[in-house]
Amino acid sequence: MTKIKICGITNKIDAIAAASLGVDMLGFVFYKNSKRYVDPMTVEDIANELPPYIAKVGVFVDETKEKVIEIVQNATLDILQFHGSETPDYCAYFRTKYKVMKAFRLKNKKDLEKVNDYDTDFYLFDTHKTDSIGGTGETFDWKILKDFEVLRPVILSGGLNPGNVGRAIQEIVPYGVDVSTGVERSPGKKDPGLMKKFVENIRKLD
Repeated sequence: MTKIKICGITNKIDAIAAASLGVDMLGFVFYKNSKRYVDPMTVEDIANELPPYIAKVGVFVDETKEKVIEIVQNATLDILQFHGSETPDYCAYFRTKYKVMKAFRLKNKKDLEKVNDYDTDFYLFDTHKTDSIGGTGETFDWKILKDFEVLRPVILSGGLNPGNVGRAIQEIVPYGVDVSTGVERSPGKKDPGLMKKFVENIRKLD
């Protein structure tokens, strides 16, 4: 079955609604410039309401190692997602204790050149946009991934929504899919109906 990650969760109501749909991962953004930023104490409170099988993913952008560790401990995270220009060595530092997901923002095939240099648990492929780090609501050209041998499970992100996620899965056959903007009423506020439709359209294919 395709793994489902709903990212940009900022409040308990949305988290519980997503959990009730049987998703696999919830993402919490700790990048303060993001419209979906959430503080670690709020995430800790949300985590107490979640079933244990849902992985809590912390999203970081070029954060110091010390700050990441502090947040991980406060928010009780399961997976660390690095969405900036973090190096392979930086990501490897955390893999002794945590699962690590490295995000790559893709514009063309050249952006794939260094992907397999990263010894992480997952690769997340997102849309490249110069003025935004994630949450763009725009897809990238999935043909970029054609014939590219990936060494880790792929989570597809970037502009997914209930209308296109089925086609994305059929074309890419990813390990998992990630959605944020595509199931929102406004930045950081999820739409229960859209989340439900998103999950249903994936499970039809599983």
